Amino acid sequence: MLRPGKKNLLTDIEGLRVGQAQEMTLNSGVTVVTADAPFVASVAVQGGAPGTRETDLLAPDKTVAAVDALVLSGGSAFGLAAADGVVTALRKAGRGFEAAGHKVPIVPAAILFDLAAGGDQNWTDNPYPALGRQAFANTATTFELGSVGAGTGATTATLKGGLGSASLQLPSGYVVAALMAVNPVGDTCTKKGHFHAAPFEIEAEFGGRGPDPEPDALDLPKSKLTPGAATTIGIIATDAELDKAALQRLAVTAHDGLARAIVPAHSPFDGDLIFALSTAKKPINDPVADAFLLGHAAALCVARAIARAVFSATLTPRDTRPTWQQKFT
Repeated sequence: MLRPGKKNLLTDIEGLRVGQAQEMTLNSGVTVVTADAPFVASVAVQGGAPGTRETDLLAPDKTVAAVDALVLSGGSAFGLAAADGVVTALRKAGRGFEAAGHKVPIVPAAILFDLAAGGDQNWTDNPYPALGRQAFANTATTFELGSVGAGTGATTATLKGGLGSASLQLPSGYVVAALMAVNPVGDTCTKKGHFHAAPFEIEAEFGGRGPDPEPDALDLPKSKLTPGAATTIGIIATDAELDKAALQRLAVTAHDGLARAIVPAHSPFDGDLIFALSTAKKPINDPVADAFLLGHAAALCVARAIARAVFSATLTPRDTRPTWQQKFT
């Protein structure tokens, strides 16, 4: 049986650090993933309403070989400016792509819509660059789950969303892990509180309730069906040495986990996006079998991370929805 890494977090991938910052008056925040050295990354978008920055360069045929950080942010289009703060911090640290004698940090970003999460949006200067700088300054090898970072103001159809993570140690020695900011049009659990991801749960990591004995999957799903008001975004990571093409395929496969954990998923009003990254610490031994198992593990980690995000959410004064803990414990 596959088992989680030591922390059951994205930072079970050696060398990765995660930083978070949130502003509770905004009911929003930012999550940053970085490492001591640039890393290879790609992306797959399966939702109909994404919000992104510098994702085109992650295609296998594009020139840039590695990136310095990835950003997940609330704030809708305003949140894309969080990457500016991260770029500034990286430049001060001497990081970046060498171009005509200048260091240019490469920081792809994705956003979710949390402007209707009860926060005070009456600001004049965009707060997200400062949140990006703060999140980068907070990067560490451990981090909190739930109502933090990009998951601060996230919601599902009926509950608070949040930020979740999960990892797996493969028999081959590779580690795979996911980090997800969960803010879908649909829902992550049945009306009785059983998570759709329950068949993939390990060690009661999101409550241990198991699958719903009377699932309501064939009922009309609950949703917050408002154009532009959703999106689940995340990152799948591994220490297996994968190039951009292999990482793009890993990101596509990881979306299977999103569809297992959220009903419905990949709607026209979700911007569902998953980045995939590799620290390339461990060489691939079997290109066929390793790729197969890495993809399977990625989907499992995404599903578990989504459930852990909602399970870990905590109440804040400006919330518009209850937490899972409030409603089902």
